[in-house]
Amino acid sequence: MDFRDAPEEAAFRARLRGWLTETAGEFPTAGDEYWARQGEWHRALYAAGFFGLSWPREFGGHELPPVYDVILDEELALAGAPPRPSLGYLVHGLGRHGSAELQRRFLPGMIDGTQRWCQGFSEPEAGSDLASLRTTATRDADRYVVRGHKIWTSYSDVADWCLLLARTDPNVPRHKGISAFVISMHQPGVEQRPLKMINGVTREFGQVLFDEATVPAENMVGAPGDGWKLAMTVVGHEREPSTLGYAARYGKLVRQLAARVDGPPPTELAWAAVQTEMLRLHVRRRLSEQLDGVTHGPDGSLDKLLMTWVDQSVGHAALAVGGPDDPELFATYLYSRAQSVMGGTSQIQKNIIAARILGLGV
Repeated sequence: MDFRDAPEEAAFRARLRGWLTETAGEFPTAGDEYWARQGEWHRALYAAGFFGLSWPREFGGHELPPVYDVILDEELALAGAPPRPSLGYLVHGLGRHGSAELQRRFLPGMIDGTQRWCQGFSEPEAGSDLASLRTTATRDADRYVVRGHKIWTSYSDVADWCLLLARTDPNVPRHKGISAFVISMHQPGVEQRPLKMINGVTREFGQVLFDEATVPAENMVGAPGDGWKLAMTVVGHEREPSTLGYAARYGKLVRQLAARVDGPPPTELAWAAVQTEMLRLHVRRRLSEQLDGVTHGPDGSLDKLLMTWVDQSVGHAALAVGGPDDPELFATYLYSRAQSVMGGTSQIQKNIIAARILGLGV
């Protein structure tokens, strides 16, 4: 296949490179400072015309083919710039399941970065088994009252809004009793507590407690009981490597590690090089399928497993080259350990592949 840029793609890449040369160095790429300034980076990308590339023009996007998102990810990595903020799965979730009114109200601010969002899915006892969530939303006239506890909530400390899953009907099978809401994070009854990661970062994740917080009934996304459908749309897009955009970053890190090695590379680095090239080609295949209008359901679990293997291979390579005495590379290794849990555990992905792709146990 020919992966070279078309003329209009090459022009876009050149314009992006010029902008990054002038701008990228102003923004941190790791640690608490990166997370603290991510909203500023989001708005800078959007103002320059480099965010929301494949999203609907009606809501502030550019309606370009998804290849432009891949070009953006590649150039951000090559320039040593921060990655683009990860919001695509929320845009897809609200865009597919939200009413026209909710889309007009919330998607523009989500896309241009003037409103910050978080995803209220996982709970202390409902991470891998999301359908067992215990947070409840009880109808009270024209609103719902929310009680519960969410955890591993990205950007919860800065979020204006949360796409929340809560149980609205305890008397039906658990998958069917979950509804989705857009709930304000700026109200009484919402408490955000930061979580410190093993790599030292304190601003990426938090836990959120809802104690009689309220949400207007009109802010329900879809019908009562439609929350599981929305959740599957969201995690399906979250698990695709072509939308995660890290293939170029893995490749760059592997090349940087190789440049630090004198003599034969350690086995971990050689394997990471193989894995990152495999992911790069896989992303190109997924991109080609998207351009042909092919959509994926449970195949996203295959993508997620591949991402996990690559991320952790690169993490082991960083540890092999830098050892625990190199703080930056050791942090890379520590963060990679979470990949087999975030976005759905590897065990859950294997179960989905077995049941829904291979038909085992049917």
